[in-house]
Amino acid sequence: MNKLFAWAGTLVSLTLAIVAPASHAAGYPDHPIRIIVPYPPGDLADVITRLLGNGMAQELGQSIVVENHPGASGLIGLQAASRAEPDGYTLVMGQMGAVVVAPLTNDWPIDVRKSLTPVALAYTNYMMLVAKPDFPARTLPELIAYSKEHPGRVRVGTNGEGGFPHLSMELLKEKTGFDFTNIPYKGSTQIMSDLMSGRVELTVFGYSGLYPYVQDGRLIALGVTGRDRAPNAPNIPTFGESVPGYEALGWFGLFAPAGTPADVVGRINKALNKAVSDPQVQVQAQRLGLDPATGTPAQFARIWQDDYAKWGGTISHLGLDKKK
Repeated sequence: MNKLFAWAGTLVSLTLAIVAPASHAAGYPDHPIRIIVPYPPGDLADVITRLLGNGMAQELGQSIVVENHPGASGLIGLQAASRAEPDGYTLVMGQMGAVVVAPLTNDWPIDVRKSLTPVALAYTNYMMLVAKPDFPARTLPELIAYSKEHPGRVRVGTNGEGGFPHLSMELLKEKTGFDFTNIPYKGSTQIMSDLMSGRVELTVFGYSGLYPYVQDGRLIALGVTGRDRAPNAPNIPTFGESVPGYEALGWFGLFAPAGTPADVVGRINKALNKAVSDPQVQVQAQRLGLDPATGTPAQFARIWQDDYAKWGGTISHLGLDKKK
């Protein structure tokens, strides 16, 4: 907890720096800007970065170059961004799992809370909990009741111990007593194979990856983890409708190296907000299960801090913090 309080102080300092007057942006930008994606091409973070890149380039008057630096749960790309010059010409597309969960569960050589500055939140996203059509429970309340009546029987396939899907189920357990066994996998392909064959009863991961299975009837959806129902699937309830206070949102946003001038951060923030608000971009984002979440750098910093505290508590309770 001392680390959390220390970081809160750091974020206050960041916020003050963000609103302080400066003049660094007068000639910015005068050459191309690179955005590092800490994941391989085709990953959702990569798709988002390329989706927003054209609009940002038009607003800033310079081309955007996307570089993929995958590996180590995002560490490779985040390290590259952290070591770059703090001049606004190197950014990184961060996502909640990489800049909140992974630093809490891994002994990293960098502290992203000190090496990066929050610039602009772009989107929030949510997960979906699914089962085969013959599963005995068809709603979240029925699932919770079934799990308590049959302890140890409900197996949930996730992308690994301490990953965001696993933590979302642990949060449900904290709030309701939901009884489940986490079955960790290295990839979604094997999860889906084992779900279909009955080796696991449920899985939970990104809405956009699971919704096609629900559409064609191969799976049923027990709920989504967002604050609102999905616009293109309004019949699927949120967890919060039956579990008050429950919310498990992922997010994507741009970060810059710590020390990037405040007015440069402001220019980038404005450019990203405008790109997110483009009507054609909004249509494509909705298809990916993304909700626009624009705002100021200070608001993004507060979200980062709040999620660090929220998920840090769950991770600590599970004994998963700073795994070697």
